[in-house]
Amino acid sequence: MKNYQLKSILAFFIIGSIVIIGFGLVLSAQFNIFGTKLILTMVIALAILGLFCIAMAIFTVKRIIEPMSKMLKGAVIYGETDITNKNSSEIENLITDLKTSLIEANSQKRQTDTILKHMTDGVIAFDMKGKVTYINPTAIQMLDLKETDRTFEKIFSKYDNINMEKIIYLESWTSTEVKIENDNVSMNLFFVPFKDEINRPTGVMVVIQDITEHVRLDDMRKEFVADVSHELKTPLTSIKGFSETLLEGDCDKETEKHFLGIINDNADRMEKLVQDLLILSRYDNKRDQSRVTEFDLGELAKKCSEKFEIEVKKRNQDLECFVTADVPPVQADKDGIERVIINIISNSVKYTPDGGKISIYVGYVHNDAYVKIKDSGIGIPKEDIDKIFERFYRVDKARSRKLGGTGLGLSIAKEIIEQNKGSINVKSTLGKGTEVVIRIPVKK
Repeated sequence: MKNYQLKSILAFFIIGSIVIIGFGLVLSAQFNIFGTKLILTMVIALAILGLFCIAMAIFTVKRIIEPMSKMLKGAVIYGETDITNKNSSEIENLITDLKTSLIEANSQKRQTDTILKHMTDGVIAFDMKGKVTYINPTAIQMLDLKETDRTFEKIFSKYDNINMEKIIYLESWTSTEVKIENDNVSMNLFFVPFKDEINRPTGVMVVIQDITEHVRLDDMRKEFVADVSHELKTPLTSIKGFSETLLEGDCDKETEKHFLGIINDNADRMEKLVQDLLILSRYDNKRDQSRVTEFDLGELAKKCSEKFEIEVKKRNQDLECFVTADVPPVQADKDGIERVIINIISNSVKYTPDGGKISIYVGYVHNDAYVKIKDSGIGIPKEDIDKIFERFYRVDKARSRKLGGTGLGLSIAKEIIEQNKGSINVKSTLGKGTEVVIRIPVKK
């Protein structure tokens, strides 16, 4: 190798010298240039050529020949036979390691793809040109994307304040959170730029979370606080107003007695509201230490109906209780179930006009004991059926408050029944009556 490189440079020098001498002779013959000047010019040219060739030789030796010689020397230390065996073994080990690495990489890729495919959150990755490089089925479903929606602009152009350049370059490399609404579905979008090994942006990843339930619960919490405040404010205003009038001392005995009666009624209403709120709080926090006992549901229903005998007579209503089958004993919170039945019967009595009919049926079907309470009352509008179990929801708010309701009775009833692994369903026709069915699993 070394001789070949140097011989090439030497040949270049000889050829260059011949060219210089020949060029000098041509000039001397054509322009009649002879003597010392011609010889001096040719000597200088040959010297320059020689220096150039020497520089090339030094460069070749230092930068090409010596490094290659060191490599060759290192390779022949063990002899010709050992090199062949060692290289074959190393190659086999290298191929095995590469194969193992490829298998592991493919396995990790399949695992990642499986995780992303079955995530409940949507995931989309974009390159720097805004083209989709990955998208999972959840993201397609959540954003209702079409086959042609394969760029950042097409996917997010209908939403305000979502700009890829701003996300990458103006957000200091931190994630950007955006809330959007799509067909009554609330979503949180997290935009995260990803970078290469030298910290340059290479694209953007978007994680999409469905927060509809969180938003709904937050709205319910706000509404609950507002409802509690309103429910407490009304009786407090009455108590404060009448008590201030009494303190002025300008009322006769009969008026004082009337005002005190109003104050007492409002205090009772507040006490009932607070008790209902405490009951709901215990059920919400699973702190209700209810006692599960075995009892006869038919006897309990009859006992509950007997408590309304005086009231139904005053209203000239017909209240009857029937046990339609041999009902096996149930195992549940007896006090809680009694509270539910009383609440449903009470609503039927309140919202059934004078002279109306209320029927209670106790039976057994599909391993469940049931209590059906049917009345001929004013009924519930169809659009309100699904909302009656919400806290503080009233179909007729003015009438409910007048009758002393807190708007929490059905919410408490639903909590009690569900914690006893039962169900409660309502059917109603406006102006014709309501039917409530409570189902409780029997003791196995």
